[in-house]
Amino acid sequence: MRHILTKLLPSLAVALTVTGSSLPIPARAQTYPIDCAILLCLSGGWPASVPCARARAEFIRRITPWPVEPPLQVWRCPMGASYESDQLSNNADRSFEALYRTNNRRPLQSLPVDDLIPSDRVRRLIQDRADIDISGPEFNFVRSIRVFDVRYARQYEAGSEGDCERYATVVLGTYGTQGDFSWQRSSITALPEAHVGLERWGQNCPGIYHRSVFVDWRDYDGNYDFEQVNY
Repeated sequence: MRHILTKLLPSLAVALTVTGSSLPIPARAQTYPIDCAILLCLSGGWPASVPCARARAEFIRRITPWPVEPPLQVWRCPMGASYESDQLSNNADRSFEALYRTNNRRPLQSLPVDDLIPSDRVRRLIQDRADIDISGPEFNFVRSIRVFDVRYARQYEAGSEGDCERYATVVLGTYGTQGDFSWQRSSITALPEAHVGLERWGQNCPGIYHRSVFVDWRDYDGNYDFEQVNY
């Protein structure tokens, strides 16, 4: 995990490890945008830690219907940080400033930060900045994420002659070069082998009714992992 933190996202690594002595103790565990934690923890194969456990729980929650959301929302993790040093007094300020967006809006994240710092201080700390380029191969783990939403799959015998009726609606969510997420039509046959529940699809005509969301990915080192939520 260490080589990933230092090579990929040094400012995020600092934010996940520096709590900052000036922040209120109850809020310290939630000073980072959750998508920054998801990005780091997923790249490292979800190492055992409290931030990574929270990140994985949010990752799974987002694919738990309804609605189905992109499990990683990389656009909610600003990484192209810049700041004016004379406005920042300590490491806590630096970590906070590096992880939050501008445009005078509240941080785009799932963890509450209302009590961390007053809104006027947020406006004073945050300067305009551009997100970093994630088109390089070191971020292939982001583009490896696939979200299969099996919205409806039914197979049954119908009519006096026992005709087999099959209906299925499957969509696939994927990530683009810069982490943009989009949906497209897919099919039962495109589901990964790890998916469970439709193994007998197309074999004779056993009765099947199935709905699920299946997400799989490969971490920075190429290790395969997946999650499935049935509903």
